[in-house]
Amino acid sequence: MQENSSFGMPQSRVNVIYYANLYDTDIVSEFGSGGTAKKASSFINLYEIVSKLSVYELDVSILLEVQPGQISEALGLVETLRKNWLSRNLVVIFLLTEKDPAATAAAFEARVADCYSPAISFADVKLRIQFLSAYKILNEQLKNLPEAPLKQYKAPFLKRFLDLAISVTALIFLSPFFLIIAILIKLDSKGPIFYTSKRVGTGYKIFDFYKFRSMRANADKEVEALKATTANQYGDSAFFKMKDDPRVTKLGNFLRNSSIDELPQLFNVVKGDMSIVGNRPLPLYEAEQLTTNEWSMRFLGPAGITGLWQIIKRGKSDMSDRERKKLDNFYNKKFSVWLDLKIIFMTVPVLFQKEKV
Repeated sequence: MQENSSFGMPQSRVNVIYYANLYDTDIVSEFGSGGTAKKASSFINLYEIVSKLSVYELDVSILLEVQPGQISEALGLVETLRKNWLSRNLVVIFLLTEKDPAATAAAFEARVADCYSPAISFADVKLRIQFLSAYKILNEQLKNLPEAPLKQYKAPFLKRFLDLAISVTALIFLSPFFLIIAILIKLDSKGPIFYTSKRVGTGYKIFDFYKFRSMRANADKEVEALKATTANQYGDSAFFKMKDDPRVTKLGNFLRNSSIDELPQLFNVVKGDMSIVGNRPLPLYEAEQLTTNEWSMRFLGPAGITGLWQIIKRGKSDMSDRERKKLDNFYNKKFSVWLDLKIIFMTVPVLFQKEKV
């Protein structure tokens, strides 16, 4: 198994101790391969298991299935875990069996790492745990540095105001244009108008990412086969793109080269998944590879529609991992409303470009 050079732990290994009945099979299926999934018979039994762990066995996370009426008991367990110096920093995630906004709010108030409601994708849960575990170690390492430890990103008021002002205004004025594009897509090829995929944004939060469809239907299923037979536009990189992508439709070429396919991401901005300016949210298969210290830092800032690498290196085959890393991390440290406005204005000239992206 490949080792992570920065953290000294396997990249894909995730160990969990869990209490679950309804989600038992899903947890074993997702976490039993390449890790351990140890089941507790009750909340009390789970604490007994955790309390017997040695300092060398704390690379575990806690998954708690919480059914209606169990929230108080689950919160009590979390409070007990936090009082124990060995278990107080363990990642704890609630798996609700029914949607309950009040239970979710109470969980976050008790510093539960995350709270999932049906329908739950346990692949998303696993990726979230991988990030939270890496983030915890990264934060501990930074405590000994002169600068303050990293904090989870929260959009400043002015940045969020700018995002909403631009996105809402654009959606209102572009609505007739959206209708025309939708009709053209339906006439061009079979399939849905919008393409929706799972992307990883700020804090490894996974969300539905919207674009106008520019490829034939089910194009995602062809990625692995194409990676084995097609040269990567970015060379030996964790990021994968190909020139003259055979999956792209005739209309799709125009939509992609003019960046019109990106316009539905304005809905993501309104929802708060992204900002207008930030680091590009990544597909799951790319994000799960970026677990070193420097790469993890890119997820601690805002995710965005456009950013530094789009205006400097977008579509260029000579963009190295190091260059992209430096651009992403520079923006995380230096972003401001004025820098955002500058990037927005600089984005306009590269919308209609010669390079295929």
